[in-house]
Amino acid sequence: MVVENFSRKLLSSKIFDTYVATVFFAVLIFFVLNANYYTPFEMIFWIVLVTIGFKGVANIMFSLTVSLMKLDNTQDAIAFEKSANKLESLVNDLAIQEAAVQSKKNINGNEK
Repeated sequence: MVVENFSRKLLSSKIFDTYVATVFFAVLIFFVLNANYYTPFEMIFWIVLVTIGFKGVANIMFSLTVSLMKLDNTQDAIAFEKSANKLESLVNDLAIQEAAVQSKKNINGNEK
């Protein structure tokens, strides 16, 4: 659950898409500036190949970021919050039971 939330936030930040787009435009500018040395077919081939390659590198970076991130603190915080909620509900149930016992005592005491 924690890893899914972290990876969803990381993907929604679009940092890896920005990385791939930057590489695409850098390669495109490189080939435009060196158009005298390359044929149009070579340009298109290398632009596509380099973009796909860097998309793969971005996916590897993403997987390494997710796998190397220490999420123990977050898991401990979630476990603590669950325990706190469970304890709070038990205390609330105890308070309700005590109020019911007290009201029975008051009712029985008033009838006599």
